[in-house]
Amino acid sequence: MTAFSCAIEKTLFGQLPDGSPVSLFVLQNAAGGRATFTDYGARWVGWETPDREGNFADVLTGFSSAEAYVAQTAYVGAFCGRHANRIAGGKLWVGGKLFQLAVNNGPNHLHGGEKGFDRYLWAAETGENAVTFRRVSPAGEEGYPGSLEVAVTYTLLPDGAVRMDYTATSDALTLVNLTNHAYFNLAGHDQGDCHDHQLRLFARHYLPLDENNIPLGEVRPVAGGIFDFREPVALGKNIGAAELAGPRGYDHTFVVDGVPYQLRPAAEVACPRSGRVLRVETTEPTIHLYTGNWFAECIGDIAGKNGARYANRAGFALEAQHAPDSPNQPAFRSNLVYPGTPCRSTTVWRMRAG
Repeated sequence: MTAFSCAIEKTLFGQLPDGSPVSLFVLQNAAGGRATFTDYGARWVGWETPDREGNFADVLTGFSSAEAYVAQTAYVGAFCGRHANRIAGGKLWVGGKLFQLAVNNGPNHLHGGEKGFDRYLWAAETGENAVTFRRVSPAGEEGYPGSLEVAVTYTLLPDGAVRMDYTATSDALTLVNLTNHAYFNLAGHDQGDCHDHQLRLFARHYLPLDENNIPLGEVRPVAGGIFDFREPVALGKNIGAAELAGPRGYDHTFVVDGVPYQLRPAAEVACPRSGRVLRVETTEPTIHLYTGNWFAECIGDIAGKNGARYANRAGFALEAQHAPDSPNQPAFRSNLVYPGTPCRSTTVWRMRAG
């Protein structure tokens, strides 16, 4: 093994209710960094990185079996699609036609519907330092038009970073918004809440929401308020503020500075306890901050990795994607996919210890 290659191990991870076996793919580089993924929901399961003392720990909340992932509803580590985040009323206009999508989050369509991409077993293949998951979403699945071929490739880079490359190709005009829903705790997956984590967002604007967590259609400056993360702010500082939904915490979308569809910095998070610093780079136009406000309710009594018990805000998610409800918001960037023209995006997760 060289510094520019990694070992890939495939093991049994459990089975689905229908008896289908589920696999776990473990990628490990020469420096000791490990990233793990499963073909159930094309999920990101684990990421072991060193702290300031050189001690490795898994910084993703998660579970030790496929059965536990089936039982939870918090989208832990999930690859979300066809449309990540919310669509108001499940109403989707494509090519002048109205399509009714499944409604599974109050009055909204969320993360692909009642059975989104995270609830399917994906075909898997390994390559150099990477694992790729593929599936075909047939026309009409959850109400979406067009048959969609989807692939996500997870690559463990030489420095321990994880790169995600998404590709989607349709045979008809349709809509696609893909993201990963990993929950991070940079102190370690079992080390309590993330309130002390210092978040910086490369975003001068955010999307204000209505009472159903649907964007109002405007792009508002963050300056001077609780959505201003242009300089590092502790995640727990404004938890409970009246402006937040619930009010339990953040569940909001920020417009990433720079040129959309070019790889650029979107977020940086530092953990004072461990010294780990996470940097997120993406080609997507927005990034969604979710502070795990309903985490405990969505996993119930399910034990996490090594028997860990996760409370609300045990982890935070940074979901690089298109804006919520973009099909119904003319002010937002379109995420239409045209027949035969691939839709692509990339997000890179980098970790350093300071």
